[in-house]
Amino acid sequence: MDIVQVVLLAAGVLALLAIGYTLVAGPDAAKAGQRRLQQVRYRHSESTDAKVESQLKKAIASRKPKRHKTPGSGSRVDALAIRLDRTGKNWSLSQYTYVSLGIGLAIATLLFLRTGSLPLSFGIGVLAGAGLPHFVVGRQIKKRTAQFNAKFPDAIELLVRGLRSGLPVTETLAVVSQEVPGPVGQEFRGIVERIKIGKTMEDSLQDTADRLGIPEFNFFCITLAIQRETGGNLAETLSNLADVLRKRSQMKLKIKAMSSESKASAYIVGSLPFIVFILVYWMNPKYVGGFFTDDRLIVTGLGGLVWMSIGGFIMAKMVNFEI
Repeated sequence: MDIVQVVLLAAGVLALLAIGYTLVAGPDAAKAGQRRLQQVRYRHSESTDAKVESQLKKAIASRKPKRHKTPGSGSRVDALAIRLDRTGKNWSLSQYTYVSLGIGLAIATLLFLRTGSLPLSFGIGVLAGAGLPHFVVGRQIKKRTAQFNAKFPDAIELLVRGLRSGLPVTETLAVVSQEVPGPVGQEFRGIVERIKIGKTMEDSLQDTADRLGIPEFNFFCITLAIQRETGGNLAETLSNLADVLRKRSQMKLKIKAMSSESKASAYIVGSLPFIVFILVYWMNPKYVGGFFTDDRLIVTGLGGLVWMSIGGFIMAKMVNFEI
């Protein structure tokens, strides 16, 4: 059994695991039926609470984007462009492609000069060229999202003060774009510019929400939609939203502090075998060189990688919490 056959075997095992997970985690028919029953109850109920809840659900549904683009849906090129735009770094698709090719070629060349194994060097080069830029872009998106969420409640409070002083909503949006620094000011400037060229405020906000993909900003858009459907004091509604977002941020920090020990343990346990293998191979290549030449050791190593990947996935799910 050569290296190509072993790689194909490992890919087949991973594909079977992915298919099994998809089949197990499919849609729940009972939950779908319950949702349909709730819709019928809202439609024919005489209860005031049920009617109000039905109006809220209708307002939320009306805010769903007409063209919802997320990474991995639709065209891959468009999805990658959306991811690069979310970083706020003005990175282009051509730059991303050149960097990926450069990293892949550099790592593949270094490994080939070190090991002399062309399939291994090519495979690791492809993984590095595709994975490292994707990882960096993801970290930049998370960093910018954290900066946005840190300043967004302040922006809403500024909106509340402007509304209570008698300014219209569009004017308060312009004030936020000028006064709040960072990603919040940049995004609100884009909203104000789209309103100036003729777009409605709802469409401008929804375009930004679709592009950012941040739940906190989606809450803001839904709040404005509900206020337009049901009426009421917009300043008071936004003030309550700002308070909810601050408490949500505090809860995230509390969960992060409580799970930090588990995350550190997961990082150490997951990375230690790779670090030890690389150090031993760098100091004494003959000691672990059989993993690149012996078919039995290659199969054993790939099997270990598969099981370690499953363990890392389980640990990541155990220490990550969504609010």
